[in-house]
Amino acid sequence: MLDSLIIGAGISGLSTAYRLQEKNQEILVTEKRDRAGGNIISQQQGEFLWEEGPNSFSPTPELLKLAVDVGLKDEFVFADRALPRYIYWQGKLRQVPMTPPAAITTPLLSPLGKLRALSGALGFAPPKVTNQPETVAEFFSRNLGSEVAERLVSPFVSGVYAGDVNQLEAAAAFGRVTKLADTGGGLVAGAILSRGKKKKPAATDNKEIPETKSGELGTFKQGLQQLPSAIASKLGDNLKLNWELQSLSRHPEQGYIAEFSTPEGQQTIEAKTVVLTTPAHVASPLLQDISPESSNALAEIPYPPVACVVLAYPIDALRFPLNGFGNLNPRSQNLRTLGTIWSSILFPGRTPQGWYLLTNFIGGATDPEIAQLSEEEIIQQVHQDLEKVLVKPNTEPKPLAVRLWSKAIPQYNVGHLERLKTAKDGLKDLPGLFLCSNYLDGVALGDCVRRGEETSQAILEITKATSGA
Repeated sequence: MLDSLIIGAGISGLSTAYRLQEKNQEILVTEKRDRAGGNIISQQQGEFLWEEGPNSFSPTPELLKLAVDVGLKDEFVFADRALPRYIYWQGKLRQVPMTPPAAITTPLLSPLGKLRALSGALGFAPPKVTNQPETVAEFFSRNLGSEVAERLVSPFVSGVYAGDVNQLEAAAAFGRVTKLADTGGGLVAGAILSRGKKKKPAATDNKEIPETKSGELGTFKQGLQQLPSAIASKLGDNLKLNWELQSLSRHPEQGYIAEFSTPEGQQTIEAKTVVLTTPAHVASPLLQDISPESSNALAEIPYPPVACVVLAYPIDALRFPLNGFGNLNPRSQNLRTLGTIWSSILFPGRTPQGWYLLTNFIGGATDPEIAQLSEEEIIQQVHQDLEKVLVKPNTEPKPLAVRLWSKAIPQYNVGHLERLKTAKDGLKDLPGLFLCSNYLDGVALGDCVRRGEETSQAILEITKATSGA
């Protein structure tokens, strides 16, 4: 019987598995697709290098250490943290204010909007009028004003979650911010108070781990795919591709029995612990027989479609030289494209000389109809939006990729925290069965690695106890 069976070879499953293998646990990772990495897909065509899923990572301690441990210490690439971010507002790109002086002068907010944001940040905000969970729009409108909610928060939510501020639960999607407001002295007072409570990252003697600063973004020389590929290489035969889990049941004595469809036929695996790292809509039917309560809760988590559209343009096709991270588009500005990453500026050296690479995202919770369009129609829609923002009229893009994720990013909609509680409560009588996926508490790559490490530690405690060590 295995110590642990990990279902899914995305970054959550791979990081969990690697840390368990490191501790000499008998493990197996199964993936129904023919490749490891989940939604991380790096592609290359000639001198063009691009991403079709996540585009970068925030350098969390867990992610950096994992990358170094699997041999990528010389492969890190970090973007210039000073690169400005832009929001398209009233026909122009406006720089996102990142400092107090910039917030005072920004054209993104009116004088009244700035005053409202300042007073709210200092604690002069109306109290909640109900005990029901607030949406992101309700929380930020109450605390910082409707202008901040519409012009700054809404496009940010589109960029991170492809979500709808009128549906996302504030405490689930912005837990740290809502906790600051709960101090009663406003967001500024909450931030000051939280500094004294914040745990410092554990010191490390590993000089190979790069020092990074807040706000930096990273990748690897050949794209994000290098990380899952390196982990998969370390796992070796402990990783099985094209293995699809058909059923999961309790073992009569201890642990679990998993039935798989594989290229070699049906396979049965027994394991003391099982980790489901799949999306909620995949985990839900697998849990139906052993925990209907958990299954039903996970089935309620929506995943809207999002298309990643990668277009290249000659430099002279742009209205002006690009210098920045990219731009986000508020839903009120009559653009279907959620936002554009200026990929060749963020991480130089990913195009032939004389070209710009633009990675665009379209669809999401506010525009699920995008899934009904053809690739050609999606490209045309994105190009039309770019002509309003960045590109000169009468130019033609060089399309490199259209990747439609039919179920892209889990939405932490109102009731999400309650759904998660229900799902976890349903597993209380199923010791050794773990959920570890991006619908839990953060969709970023660093969140996935952190959860993987936390899950591996919990499993080690169980296997240590059952072995009598």
